[in-house]
Amino acid sequence: MKTGLVLEGGAMRGMFTAGVIDVLLENGIELDGAIGVSAGAVFGCNYKSKQAGRVIRYNMRFARDKRYCSFRSLFKTGNLYGEKLCYHDIPEKLDVFDVNTYKNSPMEFYVVCTDVLTGKAVYKKCEEGKGEDIEWMRASASMPLVSTVVEVEGYKLLDGGVADSIPLKFFESIGYERNIVVLTQPNGYIKGENKTLPIAKWMLRKYPNLLSALEKRHVVYNETLEYVQQRETQGAILVIRPESALDIGHIEHNPDNMKRVYEIGRQTAQKHLEDIKKFLGESLLKN
Repeated sequence: MKTGLVLEGGAMRGMFTAGVIDVLLENGIELDGAIGVSAGAVFGCNYKSKQAGRVIRYNMRFARDKRYCSFRSLFKTGNLYGEKLCYHDIPEKLDVFDVNTYKNSPMEFYVVCTDVLTGKAVYKKCEEGKGEDIEWMRASASMPLVSTVVEVEGYKLLDGGVADSIPLKFFESIGYERNIVVLTQPNGYIKGENKTLPIAKWMLRKYPNLLSALEKRHVVYNETLEYVQQRETQGAILVIRPESALDIGHIEHNPDNMKRVYEIGRQTAQKHLEDIKKFLGESLLKN
């Protein structure tokens, strides 16, 4: 039975996810595969590279750096999160991503992107941890309206959360039968209609299928949450979620607030540690 980790996105709510995966790493909990969306992709890859602490470290270090995330970056480059610093300088020089460990790990790692031409989800297994894999991860986290379209391997891509925010069904469809799902919203959360749609209809008018996906995103998301809750009730998955809203936005320049949300993730994972071990059972022992 293949065990998996499904990581929702949520921009800086991903600090919660970072706390969860660090506790898993520190306790030697290794799964057969993981799949991340948006922040779940760019932060979750550190689970495969076994770099506990890296996500919170570099985010706090560069929180106030305008090259990392700023409207200045958006106006100058078209990207709220600076491509050069985030996807080249940090992983290659400033807080090096362990490509060798990532590549040699037997764990599979997938990311989810949205094809802007079709409005459909694209699922990519990233095996190298560099080059085009980094572009796929960047695409997964490239939020519409504040990011340029990422072109890689013949695709034109943006944020995977538009098409599939919680890719549990996909992971189950490829053989992952025992999954831990990390959500970044509390139980009972219901997504509302996107308030930026009027702007999106003008700025993204070249991509009608993407606009259609954005228009129904809240409906699809809420239906997916219902499926997650159904599978949780059946005991088929284990869900780790914050107990209350994390109170952190898409942009966060306060490293203390990042650390606060990260610590909530750690505390939540530690609280569920015995449940995780029991849920994985014999599948955990093989690792």
